[in-house]
Amino acid sequence: MTPPVARRALALGALGGALGGALGMAAAMPARAQAAWPTRPVRIVVPFPPGGSTDVLARRLAERMTPALGQPVLVENRPGAGGTTGADFVSKSAPDGHTLLMGVTGSNAIAASLFPNLPYDPVAGFAPVSRVVSAPLVVVAGPALPVADLPAYIAAAKAAPGGITYATPGNGTSMHLTGVMFGLSAGVELTHVPYRGSAQATTDLMAGLVKSSFADLLVILPQLRAGTVKALAVTGAERHPLLPEVPTVAEAALPGFQAESWQGVLAPPGTPPALLARLHEEVARAMQAPEIRDAFAQQGFRVEATPPADFAAFVKAEVAKWARVVKDGGVRLD
Repeated sequence: MTPPVARRALALGALGGALGGALGMAAAMPARAQAAWPTRPVRIVVPFPPGGSTDVLARRLAERMTPALGQPVLVENRPGAGGTTGADFVSKSAPDGHTLLMGVTGSNAIAASLFPNLPYDPVAGFAPVSRVVSAPLVVVAGPALPVADLPAYIAAAKAAPGGITYATPGNGTSMHLTGVMFGLSAGVELTHVPYRGSAQATTDLMAGLVKSSFADLLVILPQLRAGTVKALAVTGAERHPLLPEVPTVAEAALPGFQAESWQGVLAPPGTPPALLARLHEEVARAMQAPEIRDAFAQQGFRVEATPPADFAAFVKAEVAKWARVVKDGGVRLD
């Protein structure tokens, strides 16, 4: 028969073993829960038609993430209403990491001020994962406006209020609003000429039908290199490595001016923090792969991997910035 002291020792040992096992199981649960994602294909919603820069970026990201996740990562195009249709779809999707958005400046910052009945909140309606690329715009003069630099462009606009036209891919785009922001900052009146896409806007700029443009660097770079149009300034905080001789708007004429277009991955609201961290880790790893990083850098993009908290703060600041531009510029889409 086992003595009482020995029985107590055995009981305590069994209890300790049980507690240790329970604690071990509890510690393993988060790891197993996190490892359970993804359990089916992951889709990245692009809120624009196939073929644009956002679509190309999403597809390259999906290709790189697929082998790492062990599940297909697919791109689903849901265009409409300036990118807000696809953004709304993701905002209302299940927060389980299987539906993501490749959001852009327009759908996730500018739209909040332009669409009074926007069906989602650009801040509370998403769980930001990572900003992945950004790029400045280029202030471009066409052959119909033979100015040498940005001060001359501003002087021409002041001499003929409303006489300087600028082409953009459409109303409500970052190009449109950057032009409005520029006019407010410089104290000049420019005339916006919206097109349905960048191709026709660029064609008409080269033909002299419009005098200038606030252009996407990727789109206008071939024309700049061919010398058919002239870059007056870039809108970023610093000179761009592909256009090192072109000053920023801030250094050329308007101190403090800065505007960039950006793209980033966002998840539905309520996505668990641990899953957001995993998503960010996978997106960051994919974007830092040399074949992606170098390819997009050569096209003028700054490749990034902004942590979720930093990206969330950035989106909030962008919404506030563009709201001021829309209000002060009296911008309306009707």
